[in-house]
Amino acid sequence: MKTKAFHLVSLGCAKNTVDSDSMAQLLINDGYHLTETPAQAKVLIVNTCGFIGPAREESLRVLQELAAEKRPGQILVAAGCLTQRYGSEVVKQVPGIDGILGTRRWMDIVDLVQRLRKGKHPEPVYHLPDAPTVGSDEAGALRVSIQGASAYIKIADGCRRPCAFCAIPLIKGTAVSRPVNVILDEARTLRDMGMHEIILIAQDTTDYGHDLGMKDGLAQLLEQLAKVVPEVDWLRILYAYPGYVTDRLIDVMASTPNIVPYLDMPLQHAHPEMLRRMRRPANIDWVYKTLEKMRRAMPDLALRTTFIVGYPGETEQEFQVLLDFVREVQFDRLGAFQFSFEPGTTSEPLGDPIPADVKQERWQRLMELQQGISLQKNQSLVGKTLSVLVEGQGRVENNGAASVSPEKLTLGRSYRDAPEIDGMVLIEGELPVGEMVPVRITGAMAYDLTGVVDTARTVISLDRRQAP
Repeated sequence: MKTKAFHLVSLGCAKNTVDSDSMAQLLINDGYHLTETPAQAKVLIVNTCGFIGPAREESLRVLQELAAEKRPGQILVAAGCLTQRYGSEVVKQVPGIDGILGTRRWMDIVDLVQRLRKGKHPEPVYHLPDAPTVGSDEAGALRVSIQGASAYIKIADGCRRPCAFCAIPLIKGTAVSRPVNVILDEARTLRDMGMHEIILIAQDTTDYGHDLGMKDGLAQLLEQLAKVVPEVDWLRILYAYPGYVTDRLIDVMASTPNIVPYLDMPLQHAHPEMLRRMRRPANIDWVYKTLEKMRRAMPDLALRTTFIVGYPGETEQEFQVLLDFVREVQFDRLGAFQFSFEPGTTSEPLGDPIPADVKQERWQRLMELQQGISLQKNQSLVGKTLSVLVEGQGRVENNGAASVSPEKLTLGRSYRDAPEIDGMVLIEGELPVGEMVPVRITGAMAYDLTGVVDTARTVISLDRRQAP
């Protein structure tokens, strides 16, 4: 065991990963170093996720595994969303936790570790301030997470939306935007590090700047980012909120070459009454008109959304409306969750009345429908050349699903694919990781594409920049 080593497990979404990487920066600045082996670490940290039931279960399982193997002299810190909301309950379920750090004060990780290492504590040390201070004190850490040649920048934290099913405002507090100049400085740093892609994330990116008195804050931020880091090939936006994708935002996306024509806008449902019960925007006409505007302005637009099935009171007729909507709109990417009962949310009085087998059956029908749509979308790309960001190598067995051999393959993403949640482009041969290469698409599967390097094309970032 090394006295200045730490082992950190990050669970949940990319927003959590940014917090984890920020904590790691602070520890490294204090003289610690990261180890992938828990037995070698003096400090064990789990940055938990508490968004829905399965995420809570995973967080508890990882904590229990580390606690069971904890050696004398090691300290275990449970941080993040789960502990912010359920700190004392987590301690009851995981004997061996030494410290509890809430998601709102990730920047205090060094102080908490120092306090724990000064001496034995009969009871776990709790650090769970009530005030949602995220964003006001960042302790000099970059609010980024780097993954290969891509990086996330967290532009805000917390959420002020009233969604009935969501516990995020209870965990994170209201929305707090980070200053524009700080985000621009971080983008410059990432550019200087050679990043090809910067991904802007928040609970709701389209709410950026509201608390700073900005109108169309996300559009303003993107305009400045594009000017400051024109060398970054892709600027990507995740997690837009229905009703807040403005005409100005669409114009900025359409007119700026390095803003990828990709938008993730979770809609959650398509039946107006269901959306009202969810306390979500229920103007479906706005959705149709806005998607039409976006596709007209950006013909190569890739749209991603997320839906919830099995929300309390969802009827078969309401679910059929959702299926018809998905069939009509033809999303490029789609994720779905089965409703998870969350105590303390405004949906709590509704309970969880829809049987698990009904939720599963609806989820399966929705995903089967989307699988066919995704396959058709991918098949339409065969013969075209896309710029692909190389992320690694691998092998696949030739099962007849695509025109690839069982030889070495390069794995990459096109602008149509956000990291971890979307598909991949499988390229024949080995290519340097971190490079942007032109790939001619030769085959399509439900979620992934296959292709070969197009030696006749120049390496550029978006096919809308490419010559015909």
